[in-house]
Amino acid sequence: MYEQVSHSLLNQILDEIKPEIRERDLRHFYTRLGANFYVIHQLFHYLYGKREDFKEQMIHLVEVMATRYIQRHIALKQLDSEREKDHNWFLSQEWVGMALYADGFADDLLGVESKLPYLQELGINMVHVMPVMVCPEGASDGGYAVSDFRNIDPRVGNLDAINILSASARKRGMLLILDMVLNHTSDEHEWVQRARAGEKRYQDYFYIFDNRDVPDMFEENMPEIFPETSPGNFTWDETMQKWVMTVFNHYQWDLNYSNPAVFIEMLDNNLFWANQGADILRLDAVAFLWKKIGTTSQNEREAHLILQLMKDCCQVTAPGVLFIAEAIVAPVEITKYFGEDAVIAKECEIAYNATFMALLWDAVATKNTQLLRQGIQSLPTKLDRATWLNYLRCHDDIGLGFDDADIVRAGYQPAAHRQFLVDYFTGQYADSPARGQPFGVNHKTGDARISGSLASLVGLESAIDSNDDEAIERSIKMILLVHSMICSFGGIPLIYYGDEIGTLNDRSYLEDENKAGDNRWLQRPKIDWERAERRHQHGTPEQRIFSALKKMIAARKGIPAFADFNNRELVDVENPHLFVFWRTDPFMPLGSVLVVCNFDDSPQYMELSALGNRGMFEYGNLKDIYSGESPRLFKDQLVVPPFHFYWLTDERPDVGF
Repeated sequence: MYEQVSHSLLNQILDEIKPEIRERDLRHFYTRLGANFYVIHQLFHYLYGKREDFKEQMIHLVEVMATRYIQRHIALKQLDSEREKDHNWFLSQEWVGMALYADGFADDLLGVESKLPYLQELGINMVHVMPVMVCPEGASDGGYAVSDFRNIDPRVGNLDAINILSASARKRGMLLILDMVLNHTSDEHEWVQRARAGEKRYQDYFYIFDNRDVPDMFEENMPEIFPETSPGNFTWDETMQKWVMTVFNHYQWDLNYSNPAVFIEMLDNNLFWANQGADILRLDAVAFLWKKIGTTSQNEREAHLILQLMKDCCQVTAPGVLFIAEAIVAPVEITKYFGEDAVIAKECEIAYNATFMALLWDAVATKNTQLLRQGIQSLPTKLDRATWLNYLRCHDDIGLGFDDADIVRAGYQPAAHRQFLVDYFTGQYADSPARGQPFGVNHKTGDARISGSLASLVGLESAIDSNDDEAIERSIKMILLVHSMICSFGGIPLIYYGDEIGTLNDRSYLEDENKAGDNRWLQRPKIDWERAERRHQHGTPEQRIFSALKKMIAARKGIPAFADFNNRELVDVENPHLFVFWRTDPFMPLGSVLVVCNFDDSPQYMELSALGNRGMFEYGNLKDIYSGESPRLFKDQLVVPPFHFYWLTDERPDVGF
């Protein structure tokens, strides 16, 4: 769109830009800048237009984008061009991810590179290496308290190591995901140190106050993220004799995005890691980017505008790089982080489907899919050119952020039901096999979340301890059932490291005083590679889980209907233990797949007539794509064994001519 004011400013900027930039051949950069500048200018002006240094900041913004474009490797620029031509590339069913800590998975980054064949053996082609930037030696919030945004923590490697990993992954056709912590820094960061030294410029990078007047007004509406370990949202800094906003932990200072210098610095950091070979950047804690008195300071409109601006700027310099929104918020808010548009993701192309994750755990505990179904129906439809990241476990706790109205519609009382789930997964409920622990207990509100590994939460740990073969069998079936859901639901399945071999709770964190107070380290294991070798030993839990997931991933990659084009339709089969949905192939009308999952420990059945008049299965020629077998039928009923799933297609009879 041509607009005189913004393009006049663009011409001025290009006239005043640094000579060393102006003299370079930047044809592709200028084409993209011209196409995006109207929106970039509008957003930047909305956020910062009242400042006297607005034009200077705009010039600096363009210089940062141009400098990073100049530094971008030719191989990455070629990838940018390829992905621009195939702009739906990330919606394919062929992508399957794994999230891991470098030191927990393989000691360091070069160790991760050496284990890429292991990931390929499983079928993984998207690797999320969780925070690797410099962080404090002690409390670091699992690496999310960053002390240096441009350097690798020496405990896991260096910049050469990340470049070796990214290049090796690229040769293997694998994508690399890296974390960018946008909301805050560690209190050991240079900006913090310079703020403490009295430099006004860097004090303006944070929310710093002389007394409690303004902090108290913020506190009236802001919730506590970690009420047990870090109550409140402000910390008194002895050095400055001032109050600092620290929403997550006292050692994490919130960045002040009402200052354009902060935005430009963080954009520059994003582009730096894009130039190290990151295909996707996971943007941490995006819901918190804008603070406003009288609100919860979450999900504010300006936070979305910051993400839109960051995306537009990144599209100029590194258009092949995608953003993941880490926004663990209410269901109605989650889809807004794609951007509010009919088709294109203006903010982040990918978002964590935290609602789906929590709903799956509800179905595991209740053996009932009523809330799962209700919650999915209430989840707003995503944009066409955006996708979910579907996961079961991650480095963080399990939050029970269901909508209260959905809980009531499913037949439960909200507070009592959440308490049941906490009790169930922490083993306090009678007959529960789960061995999780409560996390983030808020005694003022009664809220709590859950820590624990997937295998321990579904009962594999207690089953192994009691040497109960039947319980082991049930646990393995549940592990496969929930993985089948994230592989078929629509979006990119993200497997958590260790889950592919049934890794149990890791209690070694209790021996480290810096970790002992945070039970989320239960699910941040150090992989036992001798135990992982048991994936080749027939009959072991490791072999049964790994082999089944390998088979599941291979099957998924061959099912075009599992690509994510808003091509899912729930089916009501009037059986509360079954969750059933269609996946349709938008390019092949006869390529539909029926997904059927039984969350109960007893066989269930569904009437094929419940599928409606679709011309499918009319001859009873069902085939399960995962197993390659035909499932059992009794009259017009499909029988579904306990904790079992089917990916069903219509095996039509040959017709001779």
